[in-house]
Amino acid sequence: MNFAFSEEQEELRKAVRRFMEDKSPVTEVRRLMETAEGYDPAVWRQLAEQLGLAGLAIPEAYGGSGFTTVEQTVVFEEMGRSLYCGPYFATVALAANALMASGDEAAQADYLPGIAAGETIATLAVTEADGSWGLDSFATSASNSGGGYTLSGTKSYVIDGQNASLFLVAATAPGGVSIFAVEAGAPGLSVEAIPTLDQTRKMAAVSFSGTPARLVGAEGGGEAVLTTTMDLAAVALAAEEVGGAAACLDMAVEYAKSRIQFGRAIGSFQAIKHKCADVLLEVESAKSAAYYAGWVASQDSAELAVAAPLAKAFCSDAYFKAAAENIQIHGGIGFTWEHDAHLYFKRAKASQLLFGDSAYHRAKLADRVGI
Repeated sequence: MNFAFSEEQEELRKAVRRFMEDKSPVTEVRRLMETAEGYDPAVWRQLAEQLGLAGLAIPEAYGGSGFTTVEQTVVFEEMGRSLYCGPYFATVALAANALMASGDEAAQADYLPGIAAGETIATLAVTEADGSWGLDSFATSASNSGGGYTLSGTKSYVIDGQNASLFLVAATAPGGVSIFAVEAGAPGLSVEAIPTLDQTRKMAAVSFSGTPARLVGAEGGGEAVLTTTMDLAAVALAAEEVGGAAACLDMAVEYAKSRIQFGRAIGSFQAIKHKCADVLLEVESAKSAAYYAGWVASQDSAELAVAAPLAKAFCSDAYFKAAAENIQIHGGIGFTWEHDAHLYFKRAKASQLLFGDSAYHRAKLADRVGI
């Protein structure tokens, strides 16, 4: 069995990397992370319309290209390498996957074409004030008075919530955990940006007060939909982390080759060689975990339940180590605000905690394999 990327997939990688280098250099990342929106709408339109990345893995029947999570893995890796500031992860990895996992053809027909075209920025609201990623119950509640559903409660850490035109919300309904769609501007909906460690990924607190909502999928079927969605999101995040870790390795090696100390490049010193070698091992191992998880997801295999938490746990730790060692190899300059190393370090730490830390995912993996 060949797990290597095809020629077409490698061409996709080259195209996305060129686009990211042109549209998302670190100077632009620094500019955007200081803005309230955190992204450039013009670049978002180009990404969706010219490259077709927003609809890459959305079925053709709903305006997408019908590719798989393997191609999606390539895109997320390249975006992670560039610290892309934009609502791609929230819209594609979270909202679009939730809609496709719901089995609700009417909701898919209504929402997926807009996502594929880049016209709809969407997100998934799961966590609440306690920051838990448990999926079996929520304080946010949904009631049905006969005239439709309304939501009450507050969601925290909603990725790109301040930019979203569509919210998919996990809430406890009379029949159990369910998914609801709420459009921006709905009565009783309020969105407030919250400060984050990683300024390149904006988050918000979203509150609902008798907010009209549309049921997506079956009432009480939300836990199964969320489980699948969060596994797919973990795979996407693992790929992002691989891209970021590889960028840290490249940055560290380049500095080690050019920084002269005691008349020699510091890369010639054994301690620096060992650090670079250790990071290389972590990065290559992380690639294997993320690529395999992406392939498993593309096969719609039950093994996703094992591959997803494994990839998330390993890639999170690998990225954090690569980012931390990158700072160490750079020495004093690596700790400064002016250097780019801290941007990757903050993204690495925030990503390590997103969807649950590595210990959480290792425990999830152990539980799923029956240990």
